Amino acid sequence: MSTASVFQIHLVLGYVPWLLCFGVYIWPRLRSLDPVEAHRAIATLHSFRFFGLVFIVPGVIGANLPAAFATFAAYGDFATGLLAMSALLTVKVRPLFWLFVTGFNVVGAVDIIVDYYHGNQIGLAALAGELGSTYAIPIIYVPLLMITHVAAFYLLLRPARETARVSA
Repeated sequence: MSTASVFQIHLVLGYVPWLLCFGVYIWPRLRSLDPVEAHRAIATLHSFRFFGLVFIVPGVIGANLPAAFATFAAYGDFATGLLAMSALLTVKVRPLFWLFVTGFNVVGAVDIIVDYYHGNQIGLAALAGELGSTYAIPIIYVPLLMITHVAAFYLLLRPARETARVSA
């Protein structure tokens, strides 16, 4: 089996266990929480996205991984992590909290979508070995991040009366 095939299988199957786990354990809990607490939990997970800067550390990734892909992925994750941390730090100032929650979810989701697009454009599947130790990030970590962005957007956009009903 080719490297590209293995990588593509990993990408797709990376979502399956997270969706199963999320649907059974995480989503029911998030839906039952007060909206602020639910978004704090999601922001806590995303606050670790500063780790994406590893894509620009020399020697961690292979020399043949295109710098444009690695740089965009690194700084997109870094920006998302900083916005998520800002949300956590401003939870007592609700207008700022909601601004940062919206910001890290928009920036983070766009980052992942653009990374998928760039990865497809450069043929990342065939270059998967160049990811080195960062190979696990798109396979294990990114699916959970994307799933929680979708959940966050749902929670942000759901009607207020449904929020009140779930909270009660």
